[in-house]
This record gives sequence, structure tokens and C-alpha cells, in this order.
Amino acid sequence: MGNILEVKNLSKHFGDVTAVDNINFSVEEGGFFSILGSSGCGKTTLLRIIAGFQQESEGDVLIRGHSMKGIPPEQRPVNIVFQNLALFPMMNVRENIAFGLNRQKKQKNLSTSNINSTISEMLERIGLQGYENRKISDLSGGQKQRVAIARSLVMNPSILLLDEPLGALDRKLREHMKVELKLLQKEIGTTFIYITHDQSEALVMSDQVAVMHNGQFEQIDTPRNLYKNPKTSFVASFVGDTNRFELQSSSTESNVSDTITTKGNWKLARPDINFNPKIFYIRPEAFIFNPDDSLSNLEQFDVTIKTILFDGSNTKLSTMVNGSSDELLISLPQNAQFDGILNQYQEGDTLNVGVHRDDIKCF
Repeated sequence: MGNILEVKNLSKHFGDVTAVDNINFSVEEGGFFSILGSSGCGKTTLLRIIAGFQQESEGDVLIRGHSMKGIPPEQRPVNIVFQNLALFPMMNVRENIAFGLNRQKKQKNLSTSNINSTISEMLERIGLQGYENRKISDLSGGQKQRVAIARSLVMNPSILLLDEPLGALDRKLREHMKVELKLLQKEIGTTFIYITHDQSEALVMSDQVAVMHNGQFEQIDTPRNLYKNPKTSFVASFVGDTNRFELQSSSTESNVSDTITTKGNWKLARPDINFNPKIFYIRPEAFIFNPDDSLSNLEQFDVTIKTILFDGSNTKLSTMVNGSSDELLISLPQNAQFDGILNQYQEGDTLNVGVHRDDIKCF
């Protein structure tokens, strides 16, 4: 499938502040594209420009190859779901979903039977058959979420924009809705562009994720590549849990040393890079307990256990790298193998661990 959305050299200035800074990207038709970033990075401004609620300062937005310059929101082939959902409390479920269709009834020559059939089909798709006469106040948070999405989807938009739609839900419901949203998007086939500050939402649901920082995209990639192969220091620190270490400056930037040394005086063999790094990251789950000496390309060292942190689905060890002042967080899954290891150790014990040099991400 081709690209349904193209954003070209897009910028938005508010006085001296640049909220969106020369953004370029495209989204394939039928895809789930997420824009991930912290508050104030420019992601909602970008979404509002695509929707037509704000005018770009420079650049262009093309949908199906057509420029959206000067086209008002109501004439763009997009619809938007906000965090607060904006459902009408005086209307029941059916009336909420039918709102947009009823407003376009004459313009699009829609009959009452057409509208009723469309609503019935949509209620079945979102799993709310039999709820059409329910009041909005009688629905759960997840059900309200589905009604808001259904109200947008019945308008048959080319693109559905979602601005942090799960932000107001409790954690358990949010986890459930992540799966539901992804399944719903796959079933319906509408292109979703999803704004979030929650990395788990972006990684679980998306085909492609753009990490946004200070008005720019740091990296656009699949969730797996984004996590495993970050291209910038910001992406490495922002996406997922990680251990971060600053390095001592090299005496000669032109000479590449065989080792790297942290400011805490932890010495490691250099990973396969051809530059002198200033910082590196290691994921907490990348470590191997008591690694076999035959394993190649492995950095092996001892740590002292400071604290054992139980967190339900995994256990984290807060440790100190022996011979240095560097602290290291190690994550273990909850299974019989690691239960056995933990039963052998307690706070203050020394543990031998290893990490593959490819898992040491240098910048």
C-alpha cells in the first residue's frame, strides 16, 4: 500500500518558540503510527496541524497526495479522538455515534435506514451490541472510549487521529484497551495516528513509532528496532528502562583506545565502534548470570548486590560494580530458573554477570 499521509518540511512557530521544527515523515495506508514524546515536545501541535485546527508556519501536509493548505478541519478526510472523549452526556450511545452522520444526512443523501445499519455494524465491531440505548453515564471508562472511537469511525475518515486517548483511564483498563485498540485498528483497517507520552502504549500497538524531542523527530522505526537499536542518546534514555554511564574524556580524540572507562572508574573493553564515546547505555535485562567463559564478545565482571526489589512480573537487583563507584540495575524475569539464583544470594553478596558488547550502546 502507498502512503496516505505525507508531512513535508513542517514547522510551527509561536513567536520566538518553535513547537514543530522542520518535520518530515510519511504514513502507509492502514498503518498504526505513533508519535511518542514527553509533554511540551510538540506532538499535540503536530496533530492539530494535521487535523486543521492550527495553521503551519512552513511546510505542507498531504493526504492521499492532496495538499491540505487552506482546507478547514471539517473538510479534511480525518477525524480526531481527544483525551477527554467529548461525548454528549444528554445523548445515549446510539445518538452519540450517530451525531456526525445525522449532521451530514442531507449533504450525503443518507437515509435513516442507512444510518441505523451503519451504527448497528459499528456497535458489533466495538463489542457494544445491545448498548445503543444506554446513557453515557452508565458506561465504564473502556466502553466510553469505544463509543468515542466509533463516533469517529462511522464518518469513514481516511485517517483517525488519537490524542492521548487512554490517559484518563486507570492502569488496568489502560493495559486492556491497548490490546483492544490494536485489534480494532487491524479489523477496521483505518489508518491510526496516535499521540502518547506512554512508551508502552506506543511499543505495544504501533507498526511505526516516531520519538519526538524539542519539536523534532529523533528516530522513526519499528518498536523493536527503536528499543534494540536506538540511533541517539535521547532515544536510548527515553524508550525503556536503562543504565546510563558517562565516560571519562579521552586524552586524544584522534586515537581510538582499546578500552572505555566510566567516570566511576569502571573499565570495559571497547564495543565494535570507531569513535571515542562520551556516554553508553545498557538495558537492565541484557545481563547474563554466571556466564560461561566460552561465550565470545562478552564483557564479564563482578557486582555486589545492594538491594533486591520485587516488582511482581520481575525482580530488579540494585548493584554496585566492584572496583568502581558505578551503580547498576539488573532486571530478572519471574521464573523458576531465576528464583533458584535469588535463593542463593542476598544483599551484600557478590555476583558474576556478563553482557554482550553489542548490548552496550555508545554515543
